[in-house]
Amino acid sequence: MIIAIICTAIINLNTGFLSLNLQDFFQNSENGQIAEIRTNRVLVMLLAGISIPTSGFLMQEYFQNPLAGPDILGITSVASLSVAFYIFFSHSILLPEFLQNSFLSMSAIIGSLLLMLVLLSMSGKFQDKSYLIIFGFLVSAFAGAIVSLLQFYAENQSLKNYILWSFGANNMVSRSQIYVLSILVFIGLFFCFKTIKPLIGNSLGSSYAQSLGVNLKHLKILIIVTASLLSASITAFLGPILFIGIIVPHFCRLIYNPSKLWQQWILNMFLGMLMMLIFSITAEKSQIPLNVISSVFGIPVILMMLLRQNKV
Repeated sequence: MIIAIICTAIINLNTGFLSLNLQDFFQNSENGQIAEIRTNRVLVMLLAGISIPTSGFLMQEYFQNPLAGPDILGITSVASLSVAFYIFFSHSILLPEFLQNSFLSMSAIIGSLLLMLVLLSMSGKFQDKSYLIIFGFLVSAFAGAIVSLLQFYAENQSLKNYILWSFGANNMVSRSQIYVLSILVFIGLFFCFKTIKPLIGNSLGSSYAQSLGVNLKHLKILIIVTASLLSASITAFLGPILFIGIIVPHFCRLIYNPSKLWQQWILNMFLGMLMMLIFSITAEKSQIPLNVISSVFGIPVILMMLLRQNKV
């Protein structure tokens, strides 16, 4: 899988309207800017491939539901709502382009963090995990309704900007934004590292987990913070990338023993990176938005999962 990731990364670097030489990536040539854009595209796909499946893996293991994804708590929807507010109400403010992109990403992160605080405060009131899922569904529906209302009254240019962001603009992430995204992702991975051992006990049942010394309340808070940080950071810089957080953990459980969570986590990151690089190549070749490609691929897979569960 590592060899496949390296090969798809090299193919990704050579995918575009122009053919680049090796010196374009290491020297100041006339195509140096294009080479930098492609390098940034590969880096951000690797980070997305790590973050989104990890978030989905945590959600599915904690809720014991193979259809749970990073957006199950409404984090992605609220991030989209925050970006919609920024795009639709900041068109009259004249800002340089690099500041506009920074504020756009910041608005998505701030909105997601606010919802994360709400989820943390509500999680203590919901003893049953299913209530937290229902709360996330209600938040997603409410955020979607407000976004639709904003789109209805938006000006043409603002509406176009929001739609372009929602498609998953993997070519618009700058190097400085990648640095910020990397920090957020590595913080999320550190928190994820702290959750794996308690999750192993939690998978055996709540009473057994408590007998092993697992603090279930602390685990719930850690899961919410980690999943929120990983999914919100990618949504902020890339837009909502749908279904990857559901289908990658599903494939990983088919490939390897699903009870070995440490190996499952590592496998999720590797398979996620490979899949995102393949989607990026497909998006560049076909000129179809990344989010559309992930949806076209993800929807049939989830449908097969539902049919398979129904047979069982």
